[in-house]
Amino acid sequence: MSTLIIIALIAGGLILFAIEVFLIPGISVAGLSAACCILFAIYYAFANVGFMAGWITVGASAAGVAMVTAWFMRSKTVDRLALKKTLNFKPEPLKGLDLKPGDTGISVTRLTLIGNADFNGKIIEVQSADGFIDEKSQIEIVRIDNGTVYVKRLQA
Repeated sequence: MSTLIIIALIAGGLILFAIEVFLIPGISVAGLSAACCILFAIYYAFANVGFMAGWITVGASAAGVAMVTAWFMRSKTVDRLALKKTLNFKPEPLKGLDLKPGDTGISVTRLTLIGNADFNGKIIEVQSADGFIDEKSQIEIVRIDNGTVYVKRLQA
């Protein structure tokens, strides 16, 4: 009967551990319950069955946790949780563009304060200095401050 209790506790602990890993990542009730089940199974084996059974329970529990972890790593769950996008951040986005106040270009997007504009074939992020500017409007650089290009609508 003691062996059945130990097996049930380890099985329950491994099921709760799998739930913790696959369904509710982080430290939650399932993870804490899994740890309690496995630790109680080890305690129960040492206290009621014997020294050898306790160490067998420790080995079986460790092997079970290792198998669940290996199963998790080999499954597609890790791929679904992984970040696949790359960031194309440029610390100095205006470096090498040779922009200066007075240069003219065309707004690529509608400038609702911030948008994209084309200057000499290069598309950069700009900020409107005088309100909303429709796309494909002629614009002029007013000033460049801390890597931000401020533009206004070019008066024709």
